[in-house]
Amino acid sequence: MVLATPVLPRSKYLECGGHQIHYLEWGDHQSPVIVMWHGLARNCRDFDDLARRLAGKYRIICPDTIGRGLSGWSSSPRQDYNFGSYAKCAAELFELLEIEEADWVGTSMGGALGIFVAGGPLRGRITRLVLNDNGPTLPEGPFERIKQYVGNPPSFSRMTEFENYIRTIYKPFGWHSDGQWTRMAEILSRRLPDGSFTSHYDPKIVLQMFEYPNDFEQWDTYGSITPPTLVLRRETSDVLSAETAQWMSRHGSNTHVIDVPSCGHAPGLNTFQQIELVAGFLENSGR
Repeated sequence: MVLATPVLPRSKYLECGGHQIHYLEWGDHQSPVIVMWHGLARNCRDFDDLARRLAGKYRIICPDTIGRGLSGWSSSPRQDYNFGSYAKCAAELFELLEIEEADWVGTSMGGALGIFVAGGPLRGRITRLVLNDNGPTLPEGPFERIKQYVGNPPSFSRMTEFENYIRTIYKPFGWHSDGQWTRMAEILSRRLPDGSFTSHYDPKIVLQMFEYPNDFEQWDTYGSITPPTLVLRRETSDVLSAETAQWMSRHGSNTHVIDVPSCGHAPGLNTFQQIELVAGFLENSGR
């Protein structure tokens, strides 16, 4: 019996705007490109399952935003932790990686950044857009909730305690197997000098919420972008309301909204149903 060769990413680093940026690259270099950008306090490993599904047809680039994962932390957080800075980094990645055009899949903050770049520095170069439970605004309730918890991540003496914390705060992501929960905890953790575990990001990323609150208000930008867009919305989302989703379907260019059952903010893109929703859109909507 011949065993199938596992699909594995390549871990790479680039200098963007004076920062070392880490990214995972999946698939063949000559294939059409998909950029996958994670949420506010997450990292590039969020897309492992989706990228593995699509790597046979696409070259997939999954960056760690500055201040997250294995990318560098800013020495000037008030200057660097905002969409203007992240968009500049994204545009530099396009140039350094010789990407002429790409599809963009973004979860939460990564989707908001997708709107920002599609209407700004990468206008005309984003061919299709997938927004995972986000829209052109961030309502006050979740905005204030994020401000409270992101800047003060707790620490735990044992990995199992940290995993229980991850299972609790990310329960809205929907169903995950025990193995997926353990993997999530491991890829979202870092050790502190005293040996305890905490979340793998710079707590100062929350400064974006205080210093650049208008980053998340993009009504005019969304109305001006042209790529075909798939919006995944959890059924009871307080981040993306039904009213906002309806507005997006009327004002966006070829926007298709799908309610995703049995999960909260944001769908984990780890189940067969969720993965196939995204894969079907990217594979069948045409470039």
